[in-house]
Amino acid sequence: MSGKVYLVGAGPGDEGLMTLRGLQCLKEADVIVYDRLASERPLDVTRKGAEKIYAGKFASHHTLKQEEINVLLAQKAQEGKVVVRLKGGDPFIFGRGGEEAEYLADQGIDFEVVPGVSSAYAVPAYAGIPVTQRGHTSTVAFITGHEDDTKDDSDIDWAHISTGVGTLVFLMGVRNLELIVKNLIEYGRPPETPVAVIRWGTTPQQQTIVGTLADIVDKVREAALTPPAITVVGEVVRLREKLNWFEKKPLFGKTILVTRARPQASQLVEKLSQRGAQVIEFPTIKIVPPSSFGEMDQAIQDMARYDWVIFSSVNGVESFFQRLRELGRDVRELKGIKIAVVGPKTREKIEDMGIKVDLMPQEYRAEQILSELEKYGIEGKRFLIPRAKMARDLVPVELAGRGAEVDVVTAYETVMDDTPAQEVVELLQEGKVDIVTFTSSSTVKNFVHKLRGFDLTQFLNKVRIVCIGPITAQTAQGLGLSVHKTAEVYTIEGLIEAIVQLVS
Repeated sequence: MSGKVYLVGAGPGDEGLMTLRGLQCLKEADVIVYDRLASERPLDVTRKGAEKIYAGKFASHHTLKQEEINVLLAQKAQEGKVVVRLKGGDPFIFGRGGEEAEYLADQGIDFEVVPGVSSAYAVPAYAGIPVTQRGHTSTVAFITGHEDDTKDDSDIDWAHISTGVGTLVFLMGVRNLELIVKNLIEYGRPPETPVAVIRWGTTPQQQTIVGTLADIVDKVREAALTPPAITVVGEVVRLREKLNWFEKKPLFGKTILVTRARPQASQLVEKLSQRGAQVIEFPTIKIVPPSSFGEMDQAIQDMARYDWVIFSSVNGVESFFQRLRELGRDVRELKGIKIAVVGPKTREKIEDMGIKVDLMPQEYRAEQILSELEKYGIEGKRFLIPRAKMARDLVPVELAGRGAEVDVVTAYETVMDDTPAQEVVELLQEGKVDIVTFTSSSTVKNFVHKLRGFDLTQFLNKVRIVCIGPITAQTAQGLGLSVHKTAEVYTIEGLIEAIVQLVS
């Protein structure tokens, strides 16, 4: 039985620009054959066990020749597999997707084309350059800049495009920039025509050089700009001065290391990316079930005896209620019991299940919850605290000291994530990390442990450290790290605001 091939455009680099249809194909694929991509994050959605084959091409080096890629796609489909051919930008705009489709058609293999957002217009847009604009030009041409300059004849009609089209967009043309400029001027384009060369467009590494046909070659050479980049020629380039929006984001150009557990990091990563940062995920902790549910099971069995349940994290909430369901019980077990939480995200998680939260301190830390509980009376009350195995004992000790009966049960454990540290070490050595974030004491301790054997003082002397709260900051300082900023509000939003304040 023959399979099917999807020729999918991954977009120009910003993973948010990949289409929903493209993501759906990736989730269903048995095999993904992908090119060099500005971001490989879309590959994270592929199902477990899917085969991933890199067939990228860059700087005159081809991992697989085009003919070999064609055959590979056909072979995998003939094995009855669903194949995604993932290409940067759009597969039919200088992506050789047409050649692959032709080969598949000749072999009688079913295929589908999923267009992608092309860098030809997306990259200029991220640089503040509309490729068409009323009052400037209503014509645009997309041209390969990758022609072999040793050919006797060019496929490009320089005589017509030089003066006959308002905006010219050359893809993959950095190495041939001098030849492009020479031909445009020779065939009538004025030397003072504005030009922009944009490298790694739509990504946090975006770099834009602006000049004219007369001086752009020298400017690009001086900036040591290398592929991948596109070149925009035309009066619309002048609009960049007013319309440049992407490079003005508060965290643009900053590389931020996130050490949070991977499943929890998505919100932080997304929000940092939205503000223009390049985010590197280096999870130092992993949330796992406790070695035994004995204590929690007993507490659930005896729920009616408690006056309060205190949740200090979303993890504690998720683990507690999952176990409740596994034991054949539901939220009715909490009838008449008051709920206290530390932090708005924990509160949101509780309220999503239709449960009323009775207490959340204005300051999201354990010390504050004690003073708030005093208003309700502590002596003689019974408290249940489902939490991590290794956590601060301040609250249970203080409650017990004030005459309460307290049961602390292990809802989950925080263990060290096994993500290799080598890549992060190299980035730190090369000075390519601007900020390291810590969201708990565990992330700090495990970060230091994973980088043991290296001189952290040397690594981090140019790196700024931002912590989510004072307890995390104290842990970092106790381990010899310099903390440059602590969030005033102990939430992800507060952490991000602290980062923005630090770099502004």
